[in-house]
Amino acid sequence: MALRLKPIDDTFYDLLSASAAKLVEGANLLARMLGDDPDRREIAKKMAELEAESDELTHSIVKRVNKTFVTPLDREDIYALAAELDDVMDNMEKAVDLVILYDVRELPARFASQVDVLQRCAEVTEERMPSLRSLKDLQSYWVEINRLENAGDKAYRKIVAELLSGSYKALQAMKLRDIADALEAAINSFESVARIVEQIHVKEK
Repeated sequence: MALRLKPIDDTFYDLLSASAAKLVEGANLLARMLGDDPDRREIAKKMAELEAESDELTHSIVKRVNKTFVTPLDREDIYALAAELDDVMDNMEKAVDLVILYDVRELPARFASQVDVLQRCAEVTEERMPSLRSLKDLQSYWVEINRLENAGDKAYRKIVAELLSGSYKALQAMKLRDIADALEAAINSFESVARIVEQIHVKEK
């Protein structure tokens, strides 16, 4: 391993870990939306608040990078990681917002598979984000996220196939497809987070 001359600023790691923890909260809110008779407007309100908190964390990371002369990781990597974590939250919030805007009273059962994948992605990301400090035991993280993303793709394709099967009216199918697309985008953003972590590992190790 190359001699590390950079001072370790734990604040960056703490903020990134806090951002990852917000994603667990967001995924859990999505799961609640699939529950029995959920208060969807209350969930949407909490998700909007969570998204605003996530934005604030992202802004804090960017401000700190701009004010820090020597960062513990490459500036571009910190920017990219913070932005991609924020994108996950944005897509989850978008899915919830679309449910309200489209007045979707009930989501098809297959959507639970997508949300299950999102919850697991969020949990794994929260668990492993602190490992950026040591850069240890990270390979299993991006391998698992890749596996989950593949499972998410399969769930998404099954949802699309069901929506195009003729069982739904055209307008309803379009609304549900938009929601499924937002959930798929969130899962893809988790894979982008893992890819950035892998790139950091290769450069810094």
